[in-house]
Amino acid sequence: MYSAERPELFFKATANRVRGPGEAVFIRSDSTWDVPEPELAVVCNSRMEVVGYTIGNDVSSRSIEGENPLYLPQAKVFDGCCALGPAVAVAWDFSPADRAIELQISRGGSVVFRAAASTSAIQRPIPQLIEYLGRDQRFDAGCILLTGTGIVPPSEFTLEDGDVVSIRIDGIGELVNPVRRHPV
Repeated sequence: MYSAERPELFFKATANRVRGPGEAVFIRSDSTWDVPEPELAVVCNSRMEVVGYTIGNDVSSRSIEGENPLYLPQAKVFDGCCALGPAVAVAWDFSPADRAIELQISRGGSVVFRAAASTSAIQRPIPQLIEYLGRDQRFDAGCILLTGTGIVPPSEFTLEDGDVVSIRIDGIGELVNPVRRHPV
């Protein structure tokens, strides 16, 4: 567990790299270990106020990330590296506390991985994450903060072309995306 005062925050994606429900997320052509990371996503306006919550899929190339920490941007930022949706639960009608997060990965019509976690396992309070994210920078159109994952498939598992990733969070719905490998 990461225990420093400053939280780990990193850039994930620009809008053109993000996919919606039913759209394909991608795995890199030069990676051998790729996983989805199901996360609660916090929707903020331009004043860094929480206006809603949705589901995020932070697709990550673990083999690239593991080679060298300086490769983290390559492991995290590429076309189709993130999916968001299926809806935004407005902040005044939704509490993110203690919500079940479920991940299911299907291959050829059969479930090959399934796990669950809870938003209660998020290590840092959401206001603290937002405060650090908003330091010394502006988001004129707002931003979406992914809060970290409590579910990562084991090292012997990797996403494959044709898999289907389903992430469900109580009170928001289910985000479903097919997986495609980037062509070489």
